[in-house]
Amino acid sequence: MICALVLTYNEEIIISKCLDALDFADELVVFDSFSTDETVSIAKKKGAKIFQRTFDNYSNQRNEALKKVPKDTDWVLMVDADEIVSVSLKKEILEVVKSEDVSMYRVRRMDIFQGKWLKYSSGYPTWFPRLFKNGDVEVQREINEEYITKGKIAHLDEHLLHYPFNKGLTYWFTKHNIYSEMEAQLMLNEINDKTSFLNLFNSSPVVRRKAQKRLSYKLPFRPYFVFFAFYVLKRGFLDGKAGYQFCTMRKLYETMIELKFNALRSENES
Repeated sequence: MICALVLTYNEEIIISKCLDALDFADELVVFDSFSTDETVSIAKKKGAKIFQRTFDNYSNQRNEALKKVPKDTDWVLMVDADEIVSVSLKKEILEVVKSEDVSMYRVRRMDIFQGKWLKYSSGYPTWFPRLFKNGDVEVQREINEEYITKGKIAHLDEHLLHYPFNKGLTYWFTKHNIYSEMEAQLMLNEINDKTSFLNLFNSSPVVRRKAQKRLSYKLPFRPYFVFFAFYVLKRGFLDGKAGYQFCTMRKLYETMIELKFNALRSENES
């Protein structure tokens, strides 16, 4: 039995498309953060079971959502409302859930901006845990979460379609203003943690990404380095105008984190 679990907050623009793509799941659960638009109403019409909780951070929200999954569920497919399961991914999921020895599968996302896939400037490929055996996974870290399992981890070949701009640019900036506050606090908490340089070459994409983030905390002119890394080293320029604009927004986001981190550090030292 597969339970599709969707986290939502004011997703009326895209929730129908998201839920329609999950028609292969045996159970559909929407875990909502008290949306003020038509999200809940639309989800009910699609046959989803609705649960609501006030949002505090991402790891807590996901862990609480997992408690609402029916006990007889074998597999949980946890997606965000702006993530659409492609037809090819659906077919792959239905095949791999027959596996007995894998606890968690990671999947790549295709980030869509201005109607095109940001293949280079988005940092692709980045792997996200989305399919796992019920009860085998715990979520940690308040933002950019980490999924912990003692079981075997594998990777899916197909992709989620990700529409982070479906609510428009203003919403993206508003959301990342909040994200930057959370990231700045985590940066303050983690900046002195030891990180091995060798982890940059670890076989696990999650370990590599974590090491990159930890080491980047200490870089001077970090926002400019991020722009250079994504636009030049990752060849974001190949995504054209959309790639340049996305990399510019990434630089602005990193600037917000840096400014807020410096403010928090000054407060702690005073």
